[in-house]
Amino acid sequence: MAEAEEKETRSHEESTDESEHLEPHVWTVTFDETLKIDNKEDESEEEPKLKYERLSNGVTEILQKDAASCMTVHEKFLALGTHYGKVYLLDVQGNITQKFDVSPVKINQISLDESGEHMGVCSEDGKVQVFGLYSAEEFHETFDCPIKIVAVHPHFVRSHFKQFVTGGKKLLLYERGWMNRWKPSVLHEGEGNIRNVKWRGHLIAWANNMGVKILDMISKQRITNVPRDDISLRPDMYPCSLCWKDNLTLIIGWGNSVKVCSVKERHASEMRDLPNRYVEIVFQFETEFHISGLAPLCDQLVVLSYVKEISEKTEVECCARPRLDIVQPLPESCEEVSSDALTVRGFQENECRDYHLEYSEGESLFYIISPRDVVVAKERDQDDHIDWLLEKKKYEEALMAAEISQKTIKKHKILDIGLAYINHLMEKGEYDLAARKCQKILGKNTDLWEFEVYKFKEIGHLKAISRYLPRRDPVLKPLIYEMVLHEFLESDYEGFATLIKEWPGDLYNNTIIVQAVVDHLKKDPQNRTLLRTLAELYTYDQRYGRALEIYLTLRHKDVFQLIHKHNLFSSIRDKIVLLMDFDAEKAVDMLLDNEDKISIDRVVEELENRPELQHVYLHKLFKRDHHKGQRYHEKQISLYAEYDRPNLLPFLRDSTHCPLEKALEICQQRNFVEETVYLLSRMGNSRSALKMIMEELHDVDKAIEFAKEQDDGELWEDLILYSIDKPPFITGLLNNIGTHVDPILLIHRIKEGMEIPNLRDSLVKILQDYNLQILLREGCKKILVADSLSLLKKMHRTQMKGVLVDEENICESCLSPILPSDASKSFNVVVFHCRHMFHKECLPVANTVSPVQFCNICSAKHRGPGSAILEMKK
Repeated sequence: MAEAEEKETRSHEESTDESEHLEPHVWTVTFDETLKIDNKEDESEEEPKLKYERLSNGVTEILQKDAASCMTVHEKFLALGTHYGKVYLLDVQGNITQKFDVSPVKINQISLDESGEHMGVCSEDGKVQVFGLYSAEEFHETFDCPIKIVAVHPHFVRSHFKQFVTGGKKLLLYERGWMNRWKPSVLHEGEGNIRNVKWRGHLIAWANNMGVKILDMISKQRITNVPRDDISLRPDMYPCSLCWKDNLTLIIGWGNSVKVCSVKERHASEMRDLPNRYVEIVFQFETEFHISGLAPLCDQLVVLSYVKEISEKTEVECCARPRLDIVQPLPESCEEVSSDALTVRGFQENECRDYHLEYSEGESLFYIISPRDVVVAKERDQDDHIDWLLEKKKYEEALMAAEISQKTIKKHKILDIGLAYINHLMEKGEYDLAARKCQKILGKNTDLWEFEVYKFKEIGHLKAISRYLPRRDPVLKPLIYEMVLHEFLESDYEGFATLIKEWPGDLYNNTIIVQAVVDHLKKDPQNRTLLRTLAELYTYDQRYGRALEIYLTLRHKDVFQLIHKHNLFSSIRDKIVLLMDFDAEKAVDMLLDNEDKISIDRVVEELENRPELQHVYLHKLFKRDHHKGQRYHEKQISLYAEYDRPNLLPFLRDSTHCPLEKALEICQQRNFVEETVYLLSRMGNSRSALKMIMEELHDVDKAIEFAKEQDDGELWEDLILYSIDKPPFITGLLNNIGTHVDPILLIHRIKEGMEIPNLRDSLVKILQDYNLQILLREGCKKILVADSLSLLKKMHRTQMKGVLVDEENICESCLSPILPSDASKSFNVVVFHCRHMFHKECLPVANTVSPVQFCNICSAKHRGPGSAILEMKK
């Protein structure tokens, strides 16, 4: 029964094959030059990976009268076969360069070698031709059955590779041998018609009704058999697609199954009777639709799929537009990267076998061939990427992409994209962002800047662009800046003031703006913002006097900066009181820093009617230099007494130019006790000062402190006499005078029976202080004795050391060598501890009372007498 089914299948295939000899279909398709692409990624806002265009020119002319049956691609040209048996050579733009009338029936396959110099063609009537495009080399053969495929050796141009294969019911290898004769040999037969062949390097892959085989041409061994998965599909209607990714990787697409096979070397230990190579399927997955063609794209795959769908109107299955998908192969599945539906001409009448996918390896160009259409798909470049971004209104990304690729893009200009972006933002109402982008996009183009400013004015959003107008390199026309300032002056005083402060004064006509502000001040004369702005405008116009008047009226903090910056000290000579009233600290610092411009006398004179301000100025002057304002020290006494008593006493202590009598008079009038005490003591009247402390202040501690400072015995006597009848004072004295006065003197004078508070504690403290003094003396004595002994021992060790005496030493008296030149003569030398040396006879005669001799030199220089340590005789 199986044999019967096989026979039936074969007879059906044969009848199908025979039917292909008939006249080609007449395609009733209306030509539409617009190629419509539906991209699934449009919905997800993802950019497509490929772009499409129809191959036109000569191809359009060909397909109006004929139908494409096959095509092969070389990097230099294209070869197109038709249903009427014609083969056309085309350039990459589709222009016809050559035409061959091969057969009256359908061309099934065209094959080119790698050099593009030899071509093999087979047709439905069994004809096979292999010939040179640029030589007279040619082979003709006619078979008794349709020849579906032909493949010439990739290196056919070389003499020892003159080989090609053909496929009908058998796979035949033709090799040119002796006398240029072609010798055929059967590579494979018995499994139905050969449907597809791809030759790469030394490997030939072919597909028949049962599966895909690979033959190693070196060993002439078949190394694998990959069976087809879905045997229910007719192999003539759903042919196998083969594609070599490289010399060792074969991609197989059949039905809806894709397999990626890798040819590998077998290890020597595994050889035995097996081929030295084997095939491993590295990726395998199924697609949603039937496969019409495959091509590699880096590590991804491009899959051309034949699609059928149920019509919504008739609810009958019909042919849909073919899809071109890019997928990422995974070990047991795949990930879809992109998917495009192509509206090719006549897709409603096409079958799976009518579509072919060819590709150019060097340029990543993919050709989708159908009977009435040839579509070229290519990877999108940066210009296409920018086109898509602009279409999706992603202007910022488009601008960034153009800036990054400005050297490679050809269609687009950064400026045009930028201007479109600004317009888009303005249409969306994002005026501030549009104005901000002007800085980057318009750059230094003044014409474009002015054009955009007028556009913002037309739509009523001139304020938005004000912050971003160029102020230096480039500078726009003054009219532009004046227009913006008038806009703010009419509606936003604060914004107007900000622009005046930020913009340089030479950007606009200052006179025009000043007049405009003055006109507005007539309506609102007390407006502080306008007054402040007018002052700044006067400053730009170098009318500093008017600006200063406004600043002082407003009590504005910038008044001091204005004076410093423009050296307006001559203008403020009569405005010192106003400045001091505004900020006394800053005013005084400024006046003191610029004494050479406004003298101290002038400032004091101006402040004569404001003594409190006069005091502030003179006080700071005195702090900086005690002598600069000495002529005003007498005046300062009364100023300190009136406005700043805490600083009066420090002033009296630090001033050497203050009249003491005048100061004493003022302090006594105002009953300033501490200041009076200081002045009395400074004038030498210590007794009166002490008396005042005791009688006025009743402060025994202060009195004792005062007595300690003066260190005068009579003062201590006065203090004791005053305190002898005052028990609290006696207690204070007992507690504090122990180190200055003998406490016995005070104790003897205390009357018997007088009750003295805390007497016991005071006496205990006196005894403790005395004991402490004794202990300190004893400790100091021990330290002194120990140090003296240590130094004595050190001196003794030093003096016990020997002293070198040689010919270089001289007598310090006669200045002759200390040792005689004749060593046999006797000599007598004296060496002192100070290392000075003398001849014995050169020293003065020793005193009979004190026989110790001393160095004359050291005694004369008062460095202490050095006694003799050695007397040398010979």
